[in-house]
Amino acid sequence: MTPSRPPQVVTVALNPALDQTIEIASLQVGAVNRAVRMQVDVGGKAINVASCLADFGVSAAVAGQLGRDNAVLFDELFQRKQIANHCCFLDGLTRINTKLVDTVSGETTDLNMPGPELTPEAAAALLDEVLERLDRLVEHADWVVLSGSLPPGMPVEAYATITQRAQAAGAAVLLDTSGAPLKAALAAGPRLVKPNRHELAELVNRPLDTLDAVVAAGREVLNSVSAPEQVVVSLGGEGALFLTRYDALLAHPISVAVTSTVGAGDAMVAGLVAAHLEGRSLTETAQLATAFAAAKLTRLGPHLPPPDEVRALARQVTVTPVD
Repeated sequence: MTPSRPPQVVTVALNPALDQTIEIASLQVGAVNRAVRMQVDVGGKAINVASCLADFGVSAAVAGQLGRDNAVLFDELFQRKQIANHCCFLDGLTRINTKLVDTVSGETTDLNMPGPELTPEAAAALLDEVLERLDRLVEHADWVVLSGSLPPGMPVEAYATITQRAQAAGAAVLLDTSGAPLKAALAAGPRLVKPNRHELAELVNRPLDTLDAVVAAGREVLNSVSAPEQVVVSLGGEGALFLTRYDALLAHPISVAVTSTVGAGDAMVAGLVAAHLEGRSLTETAQLATAFAAAKLTRLGPHLPPPDEVRALARQVTVTPVD
């Protein structure tokens, strides 16, 4: 099935994955565990974002790379959700990550593989091809989402290069990565950045044990050279912090029946983009993005309930200003 309309959002999947989720009642480390059930979903942060956007009715495309040997599951998801596939195909397998979900404690243990090892030549060729495809896609797209890790061998400046190219063409960039790629890409001036507390602490090189400390760190990013317009910091069970140069809002989590925490941050990214496409205020953006994350908690895999249910959750989200 070919998508019938141009993509409003392009997500860049330089290191996608298949997510093998295994449910276990009371995981015992170092012992034999009997699984309750197993599910395999296409994943990687950028794929998750595109999938959640598609569930909400936003037209999306994915550019990046996929392993040729297990691409069929990705193709099935893209066709079913009418996500335009503009990925390059590499020899071998797309990496496979394992998520161990303890159904008693509610905790998830992630075992994430690094991705394909790229030679400098292969990395340069892949980046050039992705940039060429993005040049065509951003003629119509409003947002480009750069989300997830880089495969081994890809230069840390890859996201910075893509940010400069996409925003020069008129698209806005949302950045959701960590470590050296985050630091490098910030210098290129993405429109919106969404680290979690740990990633922000790593960026500013100090612990962020209090909400005030998180606000201060976010303000540093907002006051830096080539600063973004907005910083959103996910805080896990404490909610999420939404910062501009003038406002600081805390969106409080809402109570839902948690099936899996995997991909909740990616759903929040999708909600941020959806809210910006709708021209929402900062408070409304906080509510919708938080609702996306909460809705994702109720599902295994990169999926959301129907849009009306997500919007109903958004109306339950409490947002308070932070001094």
